[in-house]
Amino acid sequence: MVKKSQKLFAFVIMPFESSYDDIYKLGIKEAAKECEIMAERLDEQLFSEGMIDRIYRQIEKADIIIADLSDRNENVFYELGFAHAKDKLCLLLTNDAEDIPFDLKHRRHIAYGQSISYLKEELIKNINWAKSEIKNQSKTRIRVQIGTPSGNLSTTTHTANCSINFTFDLYNDTNRISSEITAIYLYAGKKWDLSQDGKDCSFTDSDIPPFKYRYFLTPPITRLGKESWAQIKCNGTRILARSWKGEEIKQEYTIGGRGILRIVTEEGSFDHEFDFSIGVNVVPF
Repeated sequence: MVKKSQKLFAFVIMPFESSYDDIYKLGIKEAAKECEIMAERLDEQLFSEGMIDRIYRQIEKADIIIADLSDRNENVFYELGFAHAKDKLCLLLTNDAEDIPFDLKHRRHIAYGQSISYLKEELIKNINWAKSEIKNQSKTRIRVQIGTPSGNLSTTTHTANCSINFTFDLYNDTNRISSEITAIYLYAGKKWDLSQDGKDCSFTDSDIPPFKYRYFLTPPITRLGKESWAQIKCNGTRILARSWKGEEIKQEYTIGGRGILRIVTEEGSFDHEFDFSIGVNVVPF
């Protein structure tokens, strides 16, 4: 746990080529400076151990991992895999969204194109989100990890319908019992028919703009014990297209967006933002 007197540390993994210097110095470093955290990559550090050992140690030490996946650099992907295995909070960057593998598209990422100013602006938002996540975990002793969504598409002559399965893992990595969970809400920008364990979830208008709807999810447990885990699963269905409205009925769609999982505890309400992107298509019988 980081002491209050210490800045959060973000370890940056990215190619060391000179073409990335401005991205790192003017985008990543400046965003980190504005958010009052320390960001470093390996080539800035002095060390006597082997490079791979140093990378492992820095990933384990870091509060946040910032990884630039542009051009699909093999070393970056390898190091990011290690960071994910250690359950690190990772912020993904790329100059081309196609460089983000399918199974990582649901994780927070920034496709900055050729704009360093856009990278800096979006990274500031994402770093502040990461700081909030770290603060929430410190208070409640509950860490939230979003699973890779899965889904399918069904079509008729007149409609296209999608069904998406969402999974949220709740962890208590500490040796103390977590705060009591009194409610869990899922916020969405569009209306879904949401269900949990085969039962429809009640919903109301959102109290967090720009989200439009707030769905109630039944907490899987009231408290997480020491070093324990619990899981929430829910399913969302939605009509994607209607032929009578002049909308094309396709055989494949990409669905994505941003949501919030709000955990209400005796310590207060804690919001966990997440992004998701998934392709659904009709599977022949």
